[in-house]
Amino acid sequence: MHVLFIPKWFPGRHDPQLGDFIRKQGLAVATRARTSVLVLVGVRDDALVGTEVREEAGLWELHCYYRLQDGPSSPASRMRNAWAYLRAGLQGWERIVRERGRPDLVHAHILVRPVALARLLQRRFRVPYLVSEQSSVFLDGSWEKRSAMEQRMARRLMRHAAMVTAVSPWLGDALVTQGLCTKYEVVPNVIPGLDRPLPPAGRPGHFLVVADLVDRTKNVSGVLRALRAARLERPDLRLDIIGDGPDRAALEALCQELSLGGSVHFLGRLANSAVLDHMAGCGAVVVNSNVETFSVVTGESLALGKPVIATRCGGPVAFVTAENGILVEPRDDNALAAAMLDLTRGADRFHPDLVRRSVDRRFSPQAVAGGFISLYEQVLHHG
Repeated sequence: MHVLFIPKWFPGRHDPQLGDFIRKQGLAVATRARTSVLVLVGVRDDALVGTEVREEAGLWELHCYYRLQDGPSSPASRMRNAWAYLRAGLQGWERIVRERGRPDLVHAHILVRPVALARLLQRRFRVPYLVSEQSSVFLDGSWEKRSAMEQRMARRLMRHAAMVTAVSPWLGDALVTQGLCTKYEVVPNVIPGLDRPLPPAGRPGHFLVVADLVDRTKNVSGVLRALRAARLERPDLRLDIIGDGPDRAALEALCQELSLGGSVHFLGRLANSAVLDHMAGCGAVVVNSNVETFSVVTGESLALGKPVIATRCGGPVAFVTAENGILVEPRDDNALAAAMLDLTRGADRFHPDLVRRSVDRRFSPQAVAGGFISLYEQVLHHG
């Protein structure tokens, strides 16, 4: 079986963290099937246009960098960029067929363009496609703000999919509510780190945040405010932040405003292996998101035996229990500060081996691969 992944997000030279959870799904599937990935990235510099091939552990990736329209955004420029995306996708498909053989099915990840390309390939080459959704836009109100035309297009594209998967039931239910599907299958993300040696418990009061620095979703500013409040009782508390994004400068400025400069360190974007290395050395991880479809970070933390403070924002609720962490309500700085102090004082009650054991084996690469392979076989059998 030859499966072609077409993701909206995927790690590359532009961002080593973007969509790493999709890549881990691809690596898992590659243990059971021939797996290729077509990554399409728009650029505005002619010198960056081109292709590159990467391969690791059986996962073959073709990264295609295509030229975007210059000038301000407009309906016409967005349409031209969409056509440029589809043209690059067809060229990538032709190369994959030449070098890897014709895929048996397409696995599109995240609306809208990857699914539009999958639909185009279905019409031209009669290759079936399924869609996996991971985006929080269906949970945070963003999808309702999209244009009526985009919503109609998405519904049409999803109707032609042989199957739809979501990483959690609450995301799948949101897809049904939005009229994007009538049924779905849940296949979770892979939780990395389970195969690593279990590190010792870290220093109590050493917290870690791993997130894209988009504050309306990840609420890192709330972590900073909670840290300041908690440090009034425990001045030794410290925080490392891994990630980058449009709100980094504002968050760094907030650190200075809250007099946290010496206790907070921004480490920027890191490859996943480096993230896990830092996570192994911390005392606990904070996930303060306003919404999460799954939360790989929560799973990674527990896999490394690190307790987690997380919000009841969707995904983390499936992981966090009294034996491995603390749940608080979203946007509650006071509750977060109290949880940071509680976890620091009572760090001894969280044993790394018990924390790791709390992670269900359904999140292993083998389980995720098995889930997708079963669905692929159903699609091909009924096709």
